[in-house]
Amino acid sequence: MRYFASIQYQGGQYAGWQRQPNANSVQAEIEYALSTVFREKIGSMGCGRTDAGVHASQFFFHFDTEFLAPEQQINRLNGFLPKDIAILGIHSVEEEAHARFDANYRAYEYHVSFKKNPFQSDLIWQVPSQGTNIDFKQLNRVADLIKQYDTFFPFCKTNHDAHTLECTIFESRWQKQENDKLVYHIAANRFLRGMVRLIVGCSIRVATGKLSFDEIKNALEDQTRIYNAYSAPAQGLFLTRVDYPDSVGLPLT
Repeated sequence: MRYFASIQYQGGQYAGWQRQPNANSVQAEIEYALSTVFREKIGSMGCGRTDAGVHASQFFFHFDTEFLAPEQQINRLNGFLPKDIAILGIHSVEEEAHARFDANYRAYEYHVSFKKNPFQSDLIWQVPSQGTNIDFKQLNRVADLIKQYDTFFPFCKTNHDAHTLECTIFESRWQKQENDKLVYHIAANRFLRGMVRLIVGCSIRVATGKLSFDEIKNALEDQTRIYNAYSAPAQGLFLTRVDYPDSVGLPLT
């Protein structure tokens, strides 16, 4: 039978979700735990590919097994997983359900703080030197601009393997929170490699006067590279939601 599993992970110690030949990955840890507990070799398919160092508060993968009632083995599975990966639930789904291709959209958050906090250094981008000269209106001006386009060559890493640079953006906005913290929210049907971190890095540069709004707009209009572009570091980025149609058969979350 086919199952979907929901997990959370802190990605600082991993080369992303996807299995790598020379580095540890979340997928490798997950497949080791599944294969050990269910006593058969089990592969998995994730809902996407998070980059090295990126976190997920909601992530799904599917797997097939002949093991009876795997949903009753969550505690055992978590016992074989490192402390920064947790399985939250396992649900039986339709035989053809696919964690990656059936997803309607994925949502990310990027967390920025203008105060130094040693207890959050692995979970947020701390830029205390920028707090006094950030222009919040410019941040949301760039965020609104992003929603006007569906092709994102300026915000894709040069060594990408994407077959298309088109993405449908459902949400793009900045939110102020307490303690000098900002969160960027973005949701789309798909994302390009490094896309969110490039958007965040360039947005912060616009909001601090290091890059002009027109440079971003012209690059999107002409689909060209942004001179002096910047990719925000991985530790502030979280995959926060993956949405599926009712036909997949997941319980409401």
